[in-house]
Amino acid sequence: MEVVHARCAGVDIGKKFAKVCVRVQSSRGRKTSNEVTDWGSMTAEILGLREYLVEEGVTCVVMEATGEYWKPYYYVLEDAGFELILANARHVKNMPGRKSDVSDAAWLADLCAHGLVRSSFVPPEPIRMLRDLTRMRSAIVRERTREISRLEKALEDPGIKLSVVASDLTGVSANRMLKALVAGERDPEVLANLAVPQMSGKHDQLAASLTGRFSDHHAFVIGMHLRRIGEHDTAIAEVAGRIEVMLEPFRELREFRDLICTIPGISITVADIVLAETGGDMSVFPTAGHLAAWAGLAPGQNESAGRHKRSTTRPGNTHLKGALGIAALSVSRTKGNRLNARYRRIVGRRGKLRALVAIERTMLETIWHMATNNEPYNDLGADYYDRRDPDRAKKQALRQLRSLGYDVTLNKAS
Repeated sequence: MEVVHARCAGVDIGKKFAKVCVRVQSSRGRKTSNEVTDWGSMTAEILGLREYLVEEGVTCVVMEATGEYWKPYYYVLEDAGFELILANARHVKNMPGRKSDVSDAAWLADLCAHGLVRSSFVPPEPIRMLRDLTRMRSAIVRERTREISRLEKALEDPGIKLSVVASDLTGVSANRMLKALVAGERDPEVLANLAVPQMSGKHDQLAASLTGRFSDHHAFVIGMHLRRIGEHDTAIAEVAGRIEVMLEPFRELREFRDLICTIPGISITVADIVLAETGGDMSVFPTAGHLAAWAGLAPGQNESAGRHKRSTTRPGNTHLKGALGIAALSVSRTKGNRLNARYRRIVGRRGKLRALVAIERTMLETIWHMATNNEPYNDLGADYYDRRDPDRAKKQALRQLRSLGYDVTLNKAS
């Protein structure tokens, strides 16, 4: 097999140390030498590793993406001047039965020498910093949601059924009532009067839901939950402000975010995540299909003996998929656009989950085309599929009417 890199290295990474195999191919191509060394994970030792690789004349280094442990090695070695490849663990899996840290490092070096490793997408440092912030915000939002769920469960103990009447326990009205309960107010009528005018029609229901055996113990527990939710709100606001500061110097990124927000269902929060995960540079992905596959929104291939077997979507970028899932849910409930029409077109024959995944992929491919062509979103309308195939729309309408017991005769309008 052709040797692409005569002097290369494979790095098998762990939390405390890494095995490094430097592979050297002789000039005649007949003899190969492998030298395996141990290196610690502290920054000073990684700097020593960088100097060692430079002295050995290494031109390419490949390492496996192992949890978060690859980051110290990658960020120190990326400025050394040689080609650095971060490999997907699924693509470089070693043979079972002969697996060890040493053999893994040698296996990575061998794959690197023959050019058999594809590099994973690692964005530049400013995008990595933005990605850290968007992922942090998503984690805080999830924790806030869990805290609200704990609050609702805690209210069941004293028999306070406020969540039955108020749709949001963190809304203005519910927040006022709960804080008053914690402060010592127990009269349901007084508590119900704290609601905003829009809820005046629910006064009697609110008073009934606030009648219970609320004690000082419950006041302590509920007050703790309310404080935790308030802390999460403050943290989310701080992270959101920091994201805006990070984007301020990059006019193109801000314009790209504004462009994404014109797609139905995509909010600024979702657009921030799309921007942070993809880097905003769609030239990294040759086609829209490549982007969808990288995000985990394309089915895998499973062919054997000429037969194509059923296959699910492959693992991808879970953060991007989660954000697009939120946007797809929003689209499924928003009528009057082409994406919602596509969702309704698919959901009847494929189910809700597959329809949502299809909308996620459509959104992501639309983003790729918008960024590549620098064009705003152009909604084709809720009747796009009817206009594209009027005969199909006519037949479907006739089937529905006949299923209801109608005998229909159509006459084309002049």
